Amino acid sequence: MPGIRRAKRLDSEALWNYALRTLADRAHSTADLRTKLLQRAQSPSDVSAVMSKLCEYGLTDDKRFSESFASSRLANQGLGRYRVLRDLRSKRVVSGVAEEAVAAVFAGTDERQLAESFLLRKYRSKDLSTFLAQEKNLAAAYRRLRTAGFSSSVTLSVLKQFSRRVEEWEETDEPPDLNA
Repeated sequence: MPGIRRAKRLDSEALWNYALRTLADRAHSTADLRTKLLQRAQSPSDVSAVMSKLCEYGLTDDKRFSESFASSRLANQGLGRYRVLRDLRSKRVVSGVAEEAVAAVFAGTDERQLAESFLLRKYRSKDLSTFLAQEKNLAAAYRRLRTAGFSSSVTLSVLKQFSRRVEEWEETDEPPDLNA
């Protein structure tokens, strides 16, 4: 098909320069960077050599990447710990490293206050007491908080401030399934 261009395969030196440019754009987990390099390398042995050199110079470190990623997600987006952990796993960071980084970043954070701020920010143009009086809006807010990475207990306690219907949910131990 005309117009589709394949990326040029890179030798060892060009692959090193490509790796440096890639890391200059933004941070990458070790596994993501390795995948990018494998797609462009002439030889898999070149990727191993470049990755070793990057590690030797301290340019790839999953622990540092995870801590930076987690603190960025917390500060800029106000996401909960479970969402940040899931995102780190999707970037193929080893679970133990990701869990340590998230625990360190969220150590002094009040998850309930964070969830409340998230909810108020997402629904800033609404009067939450009125808006959440409707079952479908309450369920949507619940899903939104859970997707943002907050635990169900924290989510329910935050929603309880704005709606009495949450107490009905707690009696049944889960929110109603509105998709049925």
